[in-house]
Amino acid sequence: MNNTKNNSTRANLDAVPNLMYIIIAAILIFSWSSCRSDMEFSISTVRLEFSKDTVYLDTVFTNIGSSTYTLKVYNPSNENILIPSIKLGNEELSNYRLNVDGLTGSGTSSGKVFENVELLARDSMYVFIETTVDIQTLVNNENQFLYEDEIKFGSGSEEQSVALITLVKDAYFIYPQRYTNTNGEVVTETLSFDSDGDGTIEDTTIQGRFLTDEELNFNNQKPYVIYGYAAVGSGKTLVVDAGARIHFHANSGLLITNNASMEVNGMHSNDSDLLEGEVIFEGDRLEPSFENRPGQWQTIWLMEGSHSNYFNYCTIKNGTVGVLSDGNPSDPNKLQINNSKIFNHSNFGILGRATSVIGENLVINNVGQSAFAGTYGGKYNISNSTLVNYWNNSFRQFPSVFLNNYIIDQEQTVYTNALQEANFTNCIIYGNDNPEIILDKLDSEVFNFKFLNCLIYFDDPTGFFEGDQYDLSNNTLYENVIINQDPLFLNPTENQLQIPEESPANGAGIPFGILDTDITNSQRGPNPDIGAYESINFN
Repeated sequence: MNNTKNNSTRANLDAVPNLMYIIIAAILIFSWSSCRSDMEFSISTVRLEFSKDTVYLDTVFTNIGSSTYTLKVYNPSNENILIPSIKLGNEELSNYRLNVDGLTGSGTSSGKVFENVELLARDSMYVFIETTVDIQTLVNNENQFLYEDEIKFGSGSEEQSVALITLVKDAYFIYPQRYTNTNGEVVTETLSFDSDGDGTIEDTTIQGRFLTDEELNFNNQKPYVIYGYAAVGSGKTLVVDAGARIHFHANSGLLITNNASMEVNGMHSNDSDLLEGEVIFEGDRLEPSFENRPGQWQTIWLMEGSHSNYFNYCTIKNGTVGVLSDGNPSDPNKLQINNSKIFNHSNFGILGRATSVIGENLVINNVGQSAFAGTYGGKYNISNSTLVNYWNNSFRQFPSVFLNNYIIDQEQTVYTNALQEANFTNCIIYGNDNPEIILDKLDSEVFNFKFLNCLIYFDDPTGFFEGDQYDLSNNTLYENVIINQDPLFLNPTENQLQIPEESPANGAGIPFGILDTDITNSQRGPNPDIGAYESINFN
């Protein structure tokens, strides 16, 4: 009997939560019904407000899609409104595309016309805007054209509009062909060439094509946009005129093959903003948010067997490796680079592998690993240069300058090669890590180097870096070297590496090199400054 009573009591108690759920549900239904009028939408007579009255989509190349831009639309009233129409001024003929708060539209008007768009009281929504423009379809075009349209909200006397403006540039486009193979698959053309210098042509998986003879002169009339690798064939020379602009799509670059050459004939620019004489290598995204973004393209690859590669007054920025030079250490003309800047690369500024590099008035900064790396031996002679690294996008494990005389393959086999010479004269080697030089040598192979009249950041209080290569008191290796004194750069994180008259690098160099001017074309005196820049008055 007691068990029956207990079971009955328990059943009644169990029923209480169920009853409560029913009551709560009824209250919610009643509340929703009573507030239902608040969810009704009426045709808008409200003046909408916008985050901007004009949306500038910055600059794009013809036929290349833009980034996505946003416009925020506000309903300032206490009413839920129905916007009868949101559309582009040119509707289906517009080169702009819209997405309204996640809606894409439908049919032939997809992305162009939207009807009966709801917007709650005191709420807002986003309109996302993109464009792709073929400059050949525009009238009166030259090398660039201002393309305009508008977004119209509402209709009749209640209509409001926001202007859309895009600067479209024409360009020379270089890209590999795409074709359908025997299996019905669409594939992209790949390169075949003597990749290892043994005289045999090998197929590679590198997407790209060889430049024709007519394409071997990059002029300054229009920018160049490269998809995949643009390759220079054996016996050919790519000549780049002063003022040329070369843009690379993602995973693209230049490839100078065996017995081929590259000649970059930039000139000093009188306008430091326009850089009208410099040659500029960068990515193909022209929006401000991409201006200093690393890793947008691959590299300028000077393959083993290439020769007479000459760079003067150029800026190479925003790639993975600025210049990759392989082989030919006995060739003094393998790579000569003067009066040039290499910025914002995700791996290396210059990466040499058993090669020869001669550089003067060279500036490298903001790279994910080393500004300058001479690996697997070779010959390197760098003077009057600023080789620093203020990378702050991720943790960095490599110093500004890295040298070694060996490699280790995937099977952990060690191969050595002589570092015949690595001479740095009148160079600033600095950065936001420590130390900013690493000399990684195997004693079984030649490892010759010298720092002469340089300013170097190397602080090793724990004595971790061992070996005679780190004996900074050895005048045979480190002569007239300034250690751990801040060069006082103007703004190194923004690649402004000029030094003031108060810098310890001021007047601390020696006359050296083939040039008597600095990278800005300022005259060097009898007591030149260390680095690529002669000092200036910051005030």
